[in-house]
Amino acid sequence: MTLRYAIIGCGRISPNHIAAAVANHLELVALCDIKTDNMEDKILKFNLPAAIHTYRDYKDMLEREKPDLVAICTESGLHGQIALNCIDAGCNLIIEKPITLSLAEADEIIHKAKAKGVKVCACHQNRFNKSIQKIREAVDKKRFGRLFYGVAQIRWNRGYEYYARAKWRGTWEQDGGALMNQCIHNIDLLRWMMGGEITEVIGMTDKLNHDYIDAEDLGIALLRFKNGSYGIIEGTTNIYPQNLEETLCIFGEKGTVKAGGQSVNLIEEWRFSDLLDDPDEVKATYHENPPNVYGYGHIPLYADVIDAIKNNRQPYVSAEDGRSALELVLAIYKSAAAGTSVALPMKQCNTIDFKGRFKS
Repeated sequence: MTLRYAIIGCGRISPNHIAAAVANHLELVALCDIKTDNMEDKILKFNLPAAIHTYRDYKDMLEREKPDLVAICTESGLHGQIALNCIDAGCNLIIEKPITLSLAEADEIIHKAKAKGVKVCACHQNRFNKSIQKIREAVDKKRFGRLFYGVAQIRWNRGYEYYARAKWRGTWEQDGGALMNQCIHNIDLLRWMMGGEITEVIGMTDKLNHDYIDAEDLGIALLRFKNGSYGIIEGTTNIYPQNLEETLCIFGEKGTVKAGGQSVNLIEEWRFSDLLDDPDEVKATYHENPPNVYGYGHIPLYADVIDAIKNNRQPYVSAEDGRSALELVLAIYKSAAAGTSVALPMKQCNTIDFKGRFKS
């Protein structure tokens, strides 16, 4: 059975999704975007069939095309409502990060998807990096022994032109700042690797170099995990003059690992007391050199979602995983705004709660 596929939102990230859909032999039936030029550009770029349908209204597209799988790639603030409408229409979903900007909306997506029997995947594609899969294998096999702490660092650059191309970027209503947009992939990886359950978050955020956006361009946080380990997050879009690195380090009783590169796509350190593998061989084997920070993870993520639909199982990266990453970013925002630590789990929080946070 070939799944009917449609994409809502044909902007910056959409080529990765379309390429993954094509590589996985989905039947691409429709594109949807409020800007006709965006759709025409993707049709030409991917040499899509002339018969493919284009829509400016996604509700009309859902009613007419009845796709089996939909990718939501719009501005972040629209993810939630579009997802709920797609679920009502019986569509399985891949939702670009963040899954939404509201914990209440994320919970509604999870609940409604279960009730409707559809699959929802949060698009944290870096979980499929070769380097990350190798590190996860070591975590699952308990090669680290007791986990001490993990560190996620995202040292990137985003300037005026980036924000000017899409006015929703950097706004509390439709996006959030560096932590929510640029850093959430690595934040997801840190939480996933270190045990998932967090009891306490202490955060600081600031806007140091982007007076034309609403939200933060620097975020720093300390995490306490339920299993007794700790986490450190450093995320910024202020690095001069261009992206420097995205790294993930895991430190344990019997192991030390560091993933680096543009998007944690290579292993830079690999040391374990069990000596089960050669560090140089691991570094050479689990090494990727993607053309941009999006990496190569979309194609295996799509393959997993297709398999999950056909075999009636949860995707490797579930809606619950998307909620967990969202919750952690919102907890950092809440801690920074209140000047105190925040306990997890949280039930209610939304980026809009922090509107006006950096007004002088």
